[in-house]
Amino acid sequence: MFGKPFVRTLISRSAENRTDRRRFLKAAGAAGLGVVGATYLGVQATSSASATGEAAAEAGAPSDAAVLNFALNLEYLEAEFYSFAVHGRGLPDDLTGGAGTQGGVTGGKKVMFHDKALHQFAKEIAGDEVAHVKFLRGALGEAAVSRPEIDLEDSFTAAARAAGLISEYQQFDPFANEKNFLLAAFLFEDVGVTAYKGAAPLITNKTFLDAAAGILAAEAYHAATIRTALFDRELGDAAAKISNARDALDGPGDDDQGILLGNQANMVPADHNGICFGRGADRVLNVVYLNPGAVKEGGFFPKGVNGDIVASGGA
Repeated sequence: MFGKPFVRTLISRSAENRTDRRRFLKAAGAAGLGVVGATYLGVQATSSASATGEAAAEAGAPSDAAVLNFALNLEYLEAEFYSFAVHGRGLPDDLTGGAGTQGGVTGGKKVMFHDKALHQFAKEIAGDEVAHVKFLRGALGEAAVSRPEIDLEDSFTAAARAAGLISEYQQFDPFANEKNFLLAAFLFEDVGVTAYKGAAPLITNKTFLDAAAGILAAEAYHAATIRTALFDRELGDAAAKISNARDALDGPGDDDQGILLGNQANMVPADHNGICFGRGADRVLNVVYLNPGAVKEGGFFPKGVNGDIVASGGA
């Protein structure tokens, strides 16, 4: 159903300077989350002719602030999904405002969990995702983007149909039962891990890299938890269909992996070196926009994401 577009991704980042680092750490110590204002997050400070030349060469390239805001959009999506699943409600209003157009959330309701362990896992993940939103908003300060419009209803049906989980006449409710919840979570978690992995080598600000690495680790734990729960419930075929759909959306490669290799468990989707792959921001947007082409909205973000990084990859 999907084509196989190819996009080369190269996102340059603003270099770290001591002023940025000192302000970030000072604010983090004072406020607990860290408050890095827009006045110095979005602009690379330069104090020498060579630094000025480097800044000119990097003109037009997304800054570290743009990367963190891109991540914040994804964290909004995950936090809303898990918060509704566990608590029956989304993020509070004080965690949704900011720069750009603020949007609402369509869909979402509490999942009736019967498995006590799965309920505890979901509750912990929900707490982590909300904490990620708080941390990134605190780190970005006034530069933080607002929550964009999010669709937790029609988007899942479209994704499930495209993956072949349901027919073109059926609906998919990710909150209807534990099985649907796990399949929906699987769609998100693996994308989140690859998004942070794809950005990590390109972030030159060590303070921001440290924060991104910490979130990446948390997302990897989440993904492994969801993959294990799917394996225990013998949902390997369904997970494979979702993996194949993600592969069809994000380019011609075949990096995405399900939870089975042959008949064996595949909890860690790694290569022969035991290393997991990453996605560039544009390929991540291909997946969450549910579109293999070059677009700026769709799928889980009907009106697109907020910030400077908004376009998916094209053929």
